[in-house]
Amino acid sequence: MSENQQGEPQKDPFERNRKPKVPQMPKFNYYWIYAVIAVLFIALTFLPKNAAVKTTRIDFINRMLLAHDVEKVVVVNKSVAEIYLKKDAKGLDKYKELKDRRMLGEDVGPHYFFEIGDVTSFETDMRERQKGWPATQQVPIEYSTQNNYLGDFLFTWMLPIIILVGIWMFIMRRMTGGPAGGGQIFNIGKSRAQLFDKDGHVKTTFKDVAGLDEAKVEVMEIVDFLKNPKKYTNLGGKIPKGALLVGPPGTGKTLLAKAVAGEAGVPFFSLSGSDFVEMFVGVGASRVRDLFKQAKEKAPCIIFIDEIDAVGRARGKNLVQGGNDERENTLNQLLTEMDGFATDLGVIILAATNRPDILDSALLRPGRFDRQISIDKPDLNGRAEIFKVHLKPLKLAADVNPERLATQTAGFAGADIANICNEAALIAARKDKGSVDMQDFQDAVDRVIGGLEKKNKIISAEEKQIIAYHESGHAIVGWFLEGLDPLVKVSIVPRGVAALGYAQYLPKDQYLYTTEQLMNMMCMTLGGRAAEEIVFGRISTGAQNDLERITRMAYGMVTIYGMNERIGNVSFYDANQEYGFTKPYSDQTALMIDEEVRKLIETCYLKTKELLAEKREKLEELAQILLEKEILFQHDLQEILGVRPHDKVLEAAPAEVVEVIAEPASEGSQEAENPEA
Repeated sequence: MSENQQGEPQKDPFERNRKPKVPQMPKFNYYWIYAVIAVLFIALTFLPKNAAVKTTRIDFINRMLLAHDVEKVVVVNKSVAEIYLKKDAKGLDKYKELKDRRMLGEDVGPHYFFEIGDVTSFETDMRERQKGWPATQQVPIEYSTQNNYLGDFLFTWMLPIIILVGIWMFIMRRMTGGPAGGGQIFNIGKSRAQLFDKDGHVKTTFKDVAGLDEAKVEVMEIVDFLKNPKKYTNLGGKIPKGALLVGPPGTGKTLLAKAVAGEAGVPFFSLSGSDFVEMFVGVGASRVRDLFKQAKEKAPCIIFIDEIDAVGRARGKNLVQGGNDERENTLNQLLTEMDGFATDLGVIILAATNRPDILDSALLRPGRFDRQISIDKPDLNGRAEIFKVHLKPLKLAADVNPERLATQTAGFAGADIANICNEAALIAARKDKGSVDMQDFQDAVDRVIGGLEKKNKIISAEEKQIIAYHESGHAIVGWFLEGLDPLVKVSIVPRGVAALGYAQYLPKDQYLYTTEQLMNMMCMTLGGRAAEEIVFGRISTGAQNDLERITRMAYGMVTIYGMNERIGNVSFYDANQEYGFTKPYSDQTALMIDEEVRKLIETCYLKTKELLAEKREKLEELAQILLEKEILFQHDLQEILGVRPHDKVLEAAPAEVVEVIAEPASEGSQEAENPEA
């Protein structure tokens, strides 16, 4: 309960919704009624029509017929003989099983029955047994035909219909995605959104979201408006109708939305963009209408649509008809509901996507999504805060330092950091440790980036020598050129599927690169191929990943960043995919681009060979020590190569794995590559 400016307590606008939680009884399923009725019908069909006692033909003749106790015999459907006893015989001790038979106070029979087999044989036997008896003592034989109308109706008519209806309902449930969103065919147009209120099961709060301070401020303002609307409306302000969370995968967009659900205290509808997509025509638009209908009934509330690019792609760019038309109809209905002619207040839309470039422009305009909240990969402080969150449930050793881990994981998203913490705990448990120490985190980063260490992988001595000189070439060039990230580790231990060796660097948070820095990065990447050519006079397939990276980098410098004098200050980057399959330049320009890219790569390659030729002694020494130790850290490199010439103050030499830069691979395989490339 807050206070206004006069000191009076301000009434909570959502106090009427805060009712004590009452345990709810499970809902009664009416299908049980249908099941009971069906069982009763089947039971009535198979229950005997009378309470006659079953006997045998021999027992009938010896015990009943020859004793003159039978009043009559009725042959039913030419298969069953029903026996009616005389009144004075029913009380005899030999018929004691009939003492409890009563129907309205009088036993009318039949009393016994048996299967007769052949009717002609039964009649002949009866005549032979009664031969010579007076006419008054002869037992009459009657014939009767009985029909089971209920059984015939159930099994001839109803059972096939029930089977067909059951199959149809099963197919409809499967086609509509099961019980979610209604399940039955009649509820196919209903919204599939999950509703969370303040008493829901969402326990995530803003305290659980780290490294997204700017984004949290934007979203917390929306939550604060829903809790204290007068604070903003008294000044004439209006809360944004929608906010779009934009950022790479794993940066915490959905986590931030969960925190909003946990903090808002108002109804929160959560669903995915693919929940609108269905094979039936008009279903997507119908689900959008039903979603906003429910939201308006519970306003003020929040709607969160995850992966909105599944339904919000730009219209008119796909020439394929059919499903594309249905998606566009769904988008049109969404646009109308968000800011149409009859839009009501009180419904706020949150959405998340990692592809904002493909969204329709009408969806991004103010009035629909007024704000685009950028959620990028965290910086140094953000990574430290994320580590602190994920380290809480772990049993840590004293040497674990979140700030140091954050320094060594530049370019990592929140999901990557969570994965590293989990891998570190698993590695510590595998080693039967009592706590997770810093070495476990080092191994975890190694595991996440480079893959599992292949200790038993057999590599010939010749191949191992090539790998050692290849990685030494990367290390030498990266150590002596300006503007490159500090080298922290070189290894020729195989990892993953194809990585036979790797050099790891400690990247810094940098957003702008000069032409010289990019060219030096290309030289460093070409260091492995150049070292092979200088030392062995031939090249191998180990530089496959290196060549892929420098090709992308070179084309980016020429065609995107305007870093080529001949091509000029132009950029052919097609962020919105407006050109489709066509190129925004002529064939002559394409020829010029290819020529300049080859010239740029050749220039960097020659510069790399000159540097390695100059440092040939260091290259030989480093390769031989690497063959001996297999793994070298920064302090080992400093002893061999000296202090980096372009570092004012050399940073502490951490042993943690940070990122894989280049690893030679066998023919047909691909090396692990730099996540930032």
